Amino acid sequence: MDSSTQLVILAGLVIGLIYGAVGLLSGFCLMSSMRGWLAEGDGRLVRTFAMAMAVAVAASQFLAGSGMVDLGKSIYLQQSFSVPVLFLGGLLFGYGMVLSNGCGSRALVLLGRGNLRSSVVVIVLAIAAQMTLKGLIAPARIALVQASQTTVNANSLPSLLATLGPGEAVSRALSAAAIAVTLILFAFAHPAFRRSPGQIAAGVVVGLLVASGWFVTGYLGADDFNPVPVTSLTFVAPIADSLQYVMLSTGLTLNFGIATVAGVLAGSLVTALATGRFHLEGYSSPRHMLRSAGGAALMGTGGVMAFGCSIGQGLTGVSTLALGSFVAVAGILLGTTAGLRGALRVQPLAVA
Repeated sequence: MDSSTQLVILAGLVIGLIYGAVGLLSGFCLMSSMRGWLAEGDGRLVRTFAMAMAVAVAASQFLAGSGMVDLGKSIYLQQSFSVPVLFLGGLLFGYGMVLSNGCGSRALVLLGRGNLRSSVVVIVLAIAAQMTLKGLIAPARIALVQASQTTVNANSLPSLLATLGPGEAVSRALSAAAIAVTLILFAFAHPAFRRSPGQIAAGVVVGLLVASGWFVTGYLGADDFNPVPVTSLTFVAPIADSLQYVMLSTGLTLNFGIATVAGVLAGSLVTALATGRFHLEGYSSPRHMLRSAGGAALMGTGGVMAFGCSIGQGLTGVSTLALGSFVAVAGILLGTTAGLRGALRVQPLAVA
């Protein structure tokens, strides 16, 4: 393993440590944000997520515009993609997130705090994701993608805007500014959020962590002889890779995603112990466990189909301004809303 790869892995661990600590202290989670906003009338956490998205977009597009990182090398900015599969994957992930009472990253944070329910979520999510990536479900996923994918000339908001006349640099700046400013205005329009410096800081830090991931893999890891994949915070495939690495480390290599997963667990655990938040929790009933495992399976399958989770697409994918990411996020939001309100609402069993 060369020095640049080691640096990327170390940086991934640090990014994970910070995310784990911030996630535990702030309760950062899209599902919790949507539940608070739609079901409980508390809009602070959803503003925290919006703040993180705004910072991620602005900082990531700055890196791309300055030439430091080529976001075009990421999985999000592909010329060919399947809108139906991205949207369906988002729906499955969003609904599964409600069933499991949190996404993959939240499960890692809660596991570090001593929530044993999250161990089931993490393991089942990892198995379902591997089945969808390379296992029994993979042929069906690939066939569905091939039957429905389209090739586009403009695969991002800036490239779409550029077709109307503005140059690439202007289109990037205008797109990033429009998204970031809109999200910031939405966040600070809420009085309770304005009075919550901890939530504001959490949003800023998580957004900067997304940009840091791009910088680490796209700039520090840009070795001509041994380049690393250009990526940032995402948790479905990395959780699956982490489980495989734990079981079969011989012949496998560490990467940014695995290091990040380990960092999130460690960061949450250390923070929980330091603040007295660590305590063991289990399932309240067999039905609770079944629901949680079912949600994790939906998240694993849906997250692979959607090319990411609530973090991987909701923050990292959106930070590239890829059109496919907006499709996936729309599916995630709709799936989450369906699980929280309406005829398909998931009745809560316990609070994580």
